[in-house]
Amino acid sequence: MTQLYLQIGGDIGAAWLAGALIGFERSFHGRAAGFRTLSLVAIASASAMMVAYAPKFAPGVFPPDASALDPGRMAQGVMTGVGFLGAGVVFKEGVNVQGLTTAATVWATAAIGLLFGLGEYVPGALATAAVLTTLLVLRWIEDYLPTRIYAWSVFRFRSDDAPDRDGLLALLKPYDVSFGEISYARSHDGAMLEFSGNVSAASDRGLDDLAASLRTLDNLVEFELSRISK
Repeated sequence: MTQLYLQIGGDIGAAWLAGALIGFERSFHGRAAGFRTLSLVAIASASAMMVAYAPKFAPGVFPPDASALDPGRMAQGVMTGVGFLGAGVVFKEGVNVQGLTTAATVWATAAIGLLFGLGEYVPGALATAAVLTTLLVLRWIEDYLPTRIYAWSVFRFRSDDAPDRDGLLALLKPYDVSFGEISYARSHDGAMLEFSGNVSAASDRGLDDLAASLRTLDNLVEFELSRISK
């Protein structure tokens, strides 16, 4: 029996350590679900998996012929429940969506906890290493990958001195900024003409230079450049 309890302690301890390591990375980068949250997710997942084998852990509580619960159904329930927890860290900020990586991390940590709860130390350790590599190493690689910067944009010109579509595109071209999915509107009793849509640039510097140039235009009443993810 002592050996069994040592096994239980080892499984929970390994899940706890894995959740803490992953959670530390999230806390370091200021995410809502961090050190304590992911530690608890891993511990809870491992503990839930052990419930499936409760008849073996506590033979005096269950009838002698009681069999272990279906671990597959237990894992399915855990992953479904954790999915709702992960959804709680996803939120919309303006036109941008935040928290998707953290939500995926919560879900992955739950799966790692299940592995350790089954006593699968090697797969659990490999999965932990893979998650940490994705969060840490791929973050650095991502900085060097070619990418496009997207922003939701609104340009409001005085109607009597507003450019047409081609004129607006020509205004953006020197900054390697493209403008797509354009919508048009008139407001203030026709006094202003509005262009709205998504702009993309090769870098943040392109948007910075564009914003600096737009501030000097006399016929541009208002503009908005809100960074988004696509």
